Amino acid sequence: MSRKRSVLFFSALCVLVAQLFLAEGRPVPFDADISPLVASVGETAATSSKQTGLSLVTKVVDGDTVKLLLGTTTETVRLIGIDTPETVDPRKPVQCFGKEASEKMKQLVLGKYVRVEVDETQGERDKYGRMLVYLFLADGIFVNKLMVEEGYAHEYTYRLPYRYQAEFKKAEEDAREAKRGLWNPDVCSE
Repeated sequence: MSRKRSVLFFSALCVLVAQLFLAEGRPVPFDADISPLVASVGETAATSSKQTGLSLVTKVVDGDTVKLLLGTTTETVRLIGIDTPETVDPRKPVQCFGKEASEKMKQLVLGKYVRVEVDETQGERDKYGRMLVYLFLADGIFVNKLMVEEGYAHEYTYRLPYRYQAEFKKAEEDAREAKRGLWNPDVCSE
């Protein structure tokens, strides 16, 4: 086997092992950052993401913010059109249903490849420097919308209407009526 093929094989094996580790349900700390493992994959990961148009989620910050490996750069991204209860804002206590929203995001995307879509109406970054994006799983599931549909997030319009605003508002209305997630009256009844 040539050196280049050996490196590619080893790199692909590292990614596979990382994905299997995460899929096996072994505990992964909330603040786990798998980017060092991904960085060891190096050029192969960058080549793979360029060829497939997919990016690897290396960390879930909270229910509406994740870290992605875009080429060889790790970027913090904020999901457009949703807002989840706070878990990491140092100025606020952990909000009701915040941990559940963060856990749902981890289940959905951590260690998985996602398709990233931008929305020119929202600009490239928010005031904290995070990229503003929509995320889609490799099987087509629209992560932003799913979080609202299942009651893990509110629909959130920052300043300007966004591409999927009507869909997200309808998804929130349906979740409220069905009392899903944070809309369940028994969830935050302390």
